Amino acid sequence: MLICKFVDTAGQMDAQKPLEKLFAGARLRRLRRERGLSQAEAAQALGVSASYLNLLERNQRPVTARVLLALADSFDVDVRAFANEADHQLLADLKEAAADPVLSTLSLDRMELNELADSHPRAAEALAKLFHAYRETTAATEDLASRMSGPAASAGGPGAVLESVRDALDARQNHFPELEDAAQQIIDRAGLRSRDKASDLSRFLQSEHGFTVRVLEEDIMAGARRRLDFHGRRLLLSEALDAASRSFHIAAVTASLEFGELLEKLAEDAVGENIEARRLLRVGLGNYLASAILAPYSQFLKLAEDSRYDLVRLQRRFELSFEQVCHRLTTLQRNGERGLPFFMIRVDQAGNVSKRFGGGIMPFVRSGGGCPKWNLYEALHAPGQILAQSFELTDGRRHLSLARGQLSPSPHGQAPVVHAIALGCDWQHAERIVHADSIRDHDPAPIGIACRLCERDECAQRAFPPLNRKLEMNPHTLGASPYGFGSE
Repeated sequence: MLICKFVDTAGQMDAQKPLEKLFAGARLRRLRRERGLSQAEAAQALGVSASYLNLLERNQRPVTARVLLALADSFDVDVRAFANEADHQLLADLKEAAADPVLSTLSLDRMELNELADSHPRAAEALAKLFHAYRETTAATEDLASRMSGPAASAGGPGAVLESVRDALDARQNHFPELEDAAQQIIDRAGLRSRDKASDLSRFLQSEHGFTVRVLEEDIMAGARRRLDFHGRRLLLSEALDAASRSFHIAAVTASLEFGELLEKLAEDAVGENIEARRLLRVGLGNYLASAILAPYSQFLKLAEDSRYDLVRLQRRFELSFEQVCHRLTTLQRNGERGLPFFMIRVDQAGNVSKRFGGGIMPFVRSGGGCPKWNLYEALHAPGQILAQSFELTDGRRHLSLARGQLSPSPHGQAPVVHAIALGCDWQHAERIVHADSIRDHDPAPIGIACRLCERDECAQRAFPPLNRKLEMNPHTLGASPYGFGSE
């Protein structure tokens, strides 16, 4: 057993702690390839021989404490995450696939799935994507059969396109240095001040691109929130937008006009030739760039750290919405200047996921509802209030969740749109977050990713039995759960 010190995300050393033998060949190989290094170049940076690095990458030698510290020093890697973190989203996807009736007869256990994800991540990812395509096609076929009309589902379906975009963002940890640099160029050229960025950006659009910003009545906008009128050289915004949203839309249009080619290239590099996925990702990257313009990286991170990630202070200082603050916090993964690793999710009242980032930290269910014990769903009934919760997943990992409900305006005659947003991270970071102070001594709530992937026996809120357990209903006994199931 090795004894080593870990480096946390702030670069500080933890107390000595034991570390079991760590075989992380796939992670080493993936990191090296992401940096565009040959084995010889990576070995030189780590202070080891190329032959030894080859053995490490083939899992024929365990990663030592010295190599971990060299990774932290040479590659700016959070070695705690490197040592402990498998791709949690990938593992959740594999577990869901293994529990499906098509594969359940193989009885793949958690150890086998972990080994597959760690030793052969590309093969594991291919299996997960194949399963998602199968599920999407099956769902589309069933829906088509039930309606007996309508066009056949396209290959993979729109859900698969959306998931491919989300996976592309997760693969980059939702951080794009190219867009951070582009944002700084716009900030400098437009002379953006800490306050009233909307006015500064409006003047920049007028002087550089000849567009005038106008706010129009909802009836005139016919339900649209933003419209770029190229003929009249006007950016039209709805009066229904609040100040933070208006600033964001002006920034998004500025981003597209200034760096449209960069956005196109990044989207194509990430998702390839799929036109729908490229267009969807381009919009997402444009929104990323808009957030980076309104909340400059270093300034935003400094206040986040100084205020112990006080979400309300970040909203006030940068004149952002709660959702915009949460989104920006998920992007702070610059080498040498990292924020805390956060995940974010947004759901509607039916539990549909309309936005999520950070699947490598917190695995998300790909289809169906989530766990009703998560405060994400409680927040739907408490708009404007930040709810803090400590929860524990079935594998023992503990997280912090900060959830808040929000109301968004709708066109005339429609009810406001209700969403809940949760920002979360590993519980080990809770002491650095002010909103967690009130629950530091609370026991974690036991939740699951979703009912069909959760094996907790006595859950009164269970809606479905777990996929990989056999139903054993006793007509004479009823426990807290409406379903009884065996151990296998």
